Amino acid sequence: QVQLVESGGGRVQAGGSRKLSCTASGRTFTSAAMGWFRRAPGKEREFVAAINWTGAETNYGNSVKGRFTISRDNAKNTWYLQMANLNLEDTADYYCAAGHRFGGIAPDTEDAYEYWGQGTQVIVSS
Repeated sequence: QVQLVESGGGRVQAGGSRKLSCTASGRTFTSAAMGWFRRAPGKEREFVAAINWTGAETNYGNSVKGRFTISRDNAKNTWYLQMANLNLEDTADYYCAAGHRFGGIAPDTEDAYEYWGQGTQVIVSS
């Protein structure tokens, strides 16, 4: 059974940093693209960041570009989202995702990913 488990969520002050992790089990994802999405209260889920299977290609949503960094450790079947300079609009449930269909790129659409985590909540307070 494949599972993706996010960790690292919590409450953080505006301007602060937080690092999310997503660990996969049940299969390896060394050839998969990995991504992060988020859903803010009352909003649709939106793309945050993605990374291809080699780690050489990354992609970011406009609202997080320059503040968030995605990375991966294939040996640990884990990928990360380092978030910096957080603001109130970053408050959301964050979901990690993995997909093999487009492993060579860093896709920004939900349908590129077949495996999803349950989400971890990040609350940014002033």
